[in-house]
Amino acid sequence: MTQNNLFPMRDWHVKHMQDTIVKYLTGLPDDASQWQKRIHKKYGNLAQVTKKIDYDLKHGVERQEVISFLASIKTNDSFSEVRGTDGFADRLYSLEEGFLNYSKTNTSFSSTDF
Repeated sequence: MTQNNLFPMRDWHVKHMQDTIVKYLTGLPDDASQWQKRIHKKYGNLAQVTKKIDYDLKHGVERQEVISFLASIKTNDSFSEVRGTDGFADRLYSLEEGFLNYSKTNTSFSSTDF
């Protein structure tokens, strides 16, 4: 009997979720080009980031993984450079609040619905 893999690209989506969060928390660099500013304005806001995370949740990432990754950013030494950027605390707080509010209002399915 073979076992079906419901989420064949789960590892990719976990990495995508992590990269999305780090990119949002890092923010826009001071010496950003016009193109970077335009793309950041269009895709770098909180609504777009929560939509990307929700997309990853639909493809196998669990909510607990997102929450634990956000907690690890606060304490892990490898993210000390990210924590040092201007506005990090505000973006982290808004992401945590936005993710919690977005996940409450969104009725997407999770891996436990199968």
